[in-house]
Amino acid sequence: MPTPHPPRPPYPPPGGDPGESDEFLAARLRGRPEGEAARAVALLTARHWQAMHDYAAVCLASSGPAAAMVTGAALHRVLDRVVLGESAVALRPVLLVAVRDTVREWAADDRITGVLPALQKPAGGRGMRAASTMTPENRTLAQRAFRSLPALARCLLWHVEVEAEPISVPAGLLGMDPDIASGALERARDTFRRGCLHAHQELSPTKDCRFYNRLLDVPARRGGALLPDVRQHLAECRHCRNAAEQLSHFEGGLGTLLAEAVLGWGARRYLDSRPGRAVPGPRGGRAARRGRRRGGGRPGGGRHRLLSRIPVPARLTGIALPDPVRSTRTLLTGIGAVSAGVLVSVLIAGSSTPDGGAADPTGATGAAGGGASVPSVSPPGAAGLPTTPERVRLRNVASGLCLDSRGEPRDGVGARLVECSAQWTQQWTYEDDGLLRSAADPGLCLDSHKDAGVVVLGTCADPGGRRGDDVRYDLTGRGELLPRWDGQLALTPTALDANADIVVKVRGRTADQRWAAEPVRAAEGSLSISGTGTPAARHAELTRPVM
Repeated sequence: MPTPHPPRPPYPPPGGDPGESDEFLAARLRGRPEGEAARAVALLTARHWQAMHDYAAVCLASSGPAAAMVTGAALHRVLDRVVLGESAVALRPVLLVAVRDTVREWAADDRITGVLPALQKPAGGRGMRAASTMTPENRTLAQRAFRSLPALARCLLWHVEVEAEPISVPAGLLGMDPDIASGALERARDTFRRGCLHAHQELSPTKDCRFYNRLLDVPARRGGALLPDVRQHLAECRHCRNAAEQLSHFEGGLGTLLAEAVLGWGARRYLDSRPGRAVPGPRGGRAARRGRRRGGGRPGGGRHRLLSRIPVPARLTGIALPDPVRSTRTLLTGIGAVSAGVLVSVLIAGSSTPDGGAADPTGATGAAGGGASVPSVSPPGAAGLPTTPERVRLRNVASGLCLDSRGEPRDGVGARLVECSAQWTQQWTYEDDGLLRSAADPGLCLDSHKDAGVVVLGTCADPGGRRGDDVRYDLTGRGELLPRWDGQLALTPTALDANADIVVKVRGRTADQRWAAEPVRAAEGSLSISGTGTPAARHAELTRPVM
């Protein structure tokens, strides 16, 4: 006897009928009749196109035809992965990251920039091409914590905190009752905060940093004063200063933290573009953004209360600090005057935006005095895996050899160490949800639990939801890849020689358990308009501009 369907909620999601969540529509793309798939694509496009197009205009520094081309290519790319089994529960941030990465990949190909001059703007594609990463150093904890959240929590946080939409919007996208979604949102905020604390402890460079973990959080929650020894430690430790600054956003301005952690590039300008953040100003335009809490319009002015009690290191006392009350666009990073943008500054000497102003990739104003962004670097020993579908080789630090599959990629084929080359079987993508996907066959991921601890290729899709953690990994600051089904284990070669198997062993913090990521250059097979002939030709076609 068929199981009765649960009652549908009495309200429609944005586009579609009641009960048609994003995941419900995604299911219609997987092996369904063509008519149902076409309707699902149309509804998903109607729900998310405008936000994607707005962010494409930010990334390109142009709202011309190129923005629509980027939007279409990014949407096609993500929906193609959804068809292969990727979850569509928290679709909006995934789509926005795809927009950013499409602009960056197109800008890196001179053949594409030759036909799309809009990619050559210093504040757009040209600047993104020069940046080594999209994630600011002072947002790594929030980025890691957000990635580890369940998809439902990511959807609620993004639409309420970043998009500044009422709770009914993500509830509709999830197919939930708004009252239930409100309770889940509060739990999501708390889980996200605990995730930031866990990431701070996991990535802490010293024992002192781990010791001060909770002592940073409690004053931020209660609005009390920091202990003197904590203040002294923050004056000397950039890692903990960054953690304290990120935790301060939970008192207001959480949307800013999330946008900068997930998008990085142009996050502030994207926030400015959101209709839910616009209020009528004295000049008839858009006023400043509102910090939002519990779906309301609570101002975020209290976000720097904790930072105001952190002493400035002596070596920084000569730097003019911005006034956090005077401008919500100015962010304290490392208690110095730096912008809240991408990891490296892409302001090239003498370059400027089309209107003559200095190019700021984040969309935030500079520090007091008009100084440019200060570039920052990743923690020593970090693998540097991108958190977007950007292809990399994984080189074992101890052996100098790269991760490869044993022969033609297929379900059940083992992994091994080989001499590094441009082979497609050595190229991987590390995605927002922790999937380590083969670029040679995007339907296959690295599976650490399928063959009694021996790492093999397995299907990324998990319709029943029982094996999701088997193909997902957390990245530590040392470059270790920890399977989510057991965080006490780490990916390790059985030997430091070519052809050695890859297994999971008890985490020992040794060099053979560390992996360094090497971005794959365009000449070695990155997505481009001439990508046919490679195993990923079908995916490359998604980025071909229509002339």
